[in-house]
Amino acid sequence: MVEEPKAERLEVEEEEEEGGPVKSFLEHLEDLRWVLIKSVSFLAVAMLLCLIGGDFVVKILKRPLAHARSSYPGTNKVVTVLFATNKVGVFTVPEEVSSKVDLGTNRYVAVHIDPVTVDGKNLLTWRLDPDSTLADKAKHLQVDLLNLSPASGFFVAFQVALYGGAVLAAPFIFYFIAAFVFPALKLKERHYVYRGLFFGVGLFMTGVAFCYFLLMPIALAASQVYSQWLGFSAYQWKADEYISFVCKFMLGMGIGFEMPVVVLTLVKIGVLSYRTLAAGRKYMIVINLVLGAVLTTPEVITQVIMFIPLQLLYEVSIWIAYYWEWRDRKREALAGGS
Repeated sequence: MVEEPKAERLEVEEEEEEGGPVKSFLEHLEDLRWVLIKSVSFLAVAMLLCLIGGDFVVKILKRPLAHARSSYPGTNKVVTVLFATNKVGVFTVPEEVSSKVDLGTNRYVAVHIDPVTVDGKNLLTWRLDPDSTLADKAKHLQVDLLNLSPASGFFVAFQVALYGGAVLAAPFIFYFIAAFVFPALKLKERHYVYRGLFFGVGLFMTGVAFCYFLLMPIALAASQVYSQWLGFSAYQWKADEYISFVCKFMLGMGIGFEMPVVVLTLVKIGVLSYRTLAAGRKYMIVINLVLGAVLTTPEVITQVIMFIPLQLLYEVSIWIAYYWEWRDRKREALAGGS
């Protein structure tokens, strides 16, 4: 077997260690220009797709609102009133009224108003709906999303296209940026970046899902309760403000779940250590409570629900940092013994 010359081996190892070929400043600018062109192009195409399927995107954004539980203080009956196929509204009936009218034993009931003619006179009668499906809908938040100006529809469509397009185009944009940056990294640095991207994307999606399926319905229900407690009606919201609130809320939660990636990266480069993280636990409790107040609505329940996973993620980061330091000490001990 012919042995490869030592000089050539060193050259190959150096090239693999240092990354791709060396380029001039103008060549880097040209590469960056193409990264921007491709990123903007994919974002524009994704926005166009979301604009075409805007009704589907809006249904996704309205899901937390449909699953938010409504709150009716007291024990008064909650009546959903319907005229023909149109819903008139949902009302709470005072005890003195419900005691005089047979509305059944359930707290949530549906009543149909029907027009009838008696002796040539047009009258309205009411009847209970035996099916509890319509009545049970009152248990969920009853809010109508409205466009209150001629331009609002176009603005809402642009919001939907922008937020939805950013989500669809994000994987491609990250790929273009990575293809631009990775040639300048060493193999070891690439390894850490790949791991960071894998866990970072996973944690971000976990934070978004946690907000979308659990935290958002609670926050929306709490918002209506607060408005009613202050004496304001909370059955109609502006569509553009709702979409902006939901998207920013989920984005903030996703970013909040990125904390372990940032902390463990600082541990890897030597800025933080296990002892530093353990000593800063009491400060992180305060910081996470503040983040819970900033990233969520200003009420205690959602703040606590936000605080718990953030603090758990910090505790996991502490134990990972401890394991890394223990592993490094063990390797040093084995190397010293040999």
